[in-house]
Amino acid sequence: MATVEIFCPVNPSEDPDKVRAAIESIFPDAELELNDGGFKGTASLDAFAKAIRRQKILDAVRGVMLSNVRGGTTRMSLNKQVATVGKVSFADRRPVLGAIEVTVRDDDIEALIDRVAPMTVDGEEVRQ
Repeated sequence: MATVEIFCPVNPSEDPDKVRAAIESIFPDAELELNDGGFKGTASLDAFAKAIRRQKILDAVRGVMLSNVRGGTTRMSLNKQVATVGKVSFADRRPVLGAIEVTVRDDDIEALIDRVAPMTVDGEEVRQ
């Protein structure tokens, strides 16, 4: 079973409620706790998978997820500001305000990636 861990810093200039709303716009079922550094919690990939289909960015997400596989884990850094409008976008290497850091673990991480962000041909999902 997949586990999805989320961490997102909250800077002194940011409203924690807005940061929480940004995370929940991508991961509405997230169970988050605010600590000294930011929000930390868990979620499922269900809404994320729907969002990347709506945005038609399966290939980009698949590429990022596959390129970051280490053992049974993959990582993604999502743009916190873009998430405020419910969109998935990958963060720059060192975003000024930080990013929504997502760590996904699964015994068969490649199969999970195939389900979340399947291969496409001419923009259409290819089920194997």
